[in-house]
Amino acid sequence: MLPAVFADDDLAQRFVGGLDDVLAPILNVLDCLPAYFDPALAPVDFTRWLACWVGAETDGTEPEPRLRAAVAAAAYLHRVRGTRRGLAEAVRLAFGVEPEIEESGGSAWSARPLGPFPGDARPHLHVTVRLPDPGPADEHRLDALVAAARPAHMPYTVKVTVAERTPKRR
Repeated sequence: MLPAVFADDDLAQRFVGGLDDVLAPILNVLDCLPAYFDPALAPVDFTRWLACWVGAETDGTEPEPRLRAAVAAAAYLHRVRGTRRGLAEAVRLAFGVEPEIEESGGSAWSARPLGPFPGDARPHLHVTVRLPDPGPADEHRLDALVAAARPAHMPYTVKVTVAERTPKRR
């Protein structure tokens, strides 16, 4: 790709050949740049960095499939943050199990004005997660996760318990 005047110059050919070796990794990354921002295709170390960049709720100990799912769902979780669905999805992505969520809110429709309000007068939120082998850090992690994903005004409690094991059928 050099001009014709440099085609026979040995020094120019060697210099350009050295630049090809230096620039090849950079050009390779630029050619594959869209794959780096796809959590399903990006290298694991870049996916961990991407998790910080998009605000995914990760702690660095989750297995690779759960990490990739958390990064892929980060934008959606930011949209539904503060809702029951958003809290349930954040806990499911972090722990791999469905949480049990009890809350005080409610909604209702009535044709008559001044009807009773649904829900409890005092707001509260309780999240229970049943894990096959809970560790001491799981409750702290759940507490931090619920604190970040709950409605800002809602007092909350969390509990991590052992999941009931069902006997295997023959």
